[in-house]
Amino acid sequence: MAETENHETETPEEAEAPAAQAATEETAPREPVEVVAPKERRRRARASKAAQTTARKPRTPEERQAERTAERRRKAEGRRVERSRSREKARAARADRPAAEATAPREHGPGRQKSRQGVVVSDKADKTITVRIDVVRRHRRYEKIVRTSNTLHAHDESNDAHIGDTVIVRECQPLSRLKRWRLVEVVERAE
Repeated sequence: MAETENHETETPEEAEAPAAQAATEETAPREPVEVVAPKERRRRARASKAAQTTARKPRTPEERQAERTAERRRKAEGRRVERSRSREKARAARADRPAAEATAPREHGPGRQKSRQGVVVSDKADKTITVRIDVVRRHRRYEKIVRTSNTLHAHDESNDAHIGDTVIVRECQPLSRLKRWRLVEVVERAE
């Protein structure tokens, strides 16, 4: 009877206290976790690696050279595999393109001058025009359209071209310090 009376006199808070204490002991970490800075972690890793290497028996120079050669072979094989994959990927990309685009003839070979089409930006000098060549291309890695331009000086024997004209110029032997191009034809006259 005394035991039953004792249980009846306990308050609900006192009955929950042992259960709460047991729950906090289960969730609380049993051991403190050591927080190590990255530099210290690297230093410890190096020290353990050094301890392993000193425990190893010393190797002869021939053994070290053989190990280096084997490592080089392994890396070369990996490069070979990677290059063949990239070649296959490039071939697949070329196969997806139209045939006309894939078989464009090379513009510049031995004995063939380059030709460019551009807009005349200056004709002030006698028998010389300044031509702006606009280049639009796609960036190899980022695939963005990149627009650039460069200017070149071309020989115009009869002072035929004027500002704003679209012209075709062809590469030639150096005619002066800056002139290495010659006017071939005026494609479109400026209005």
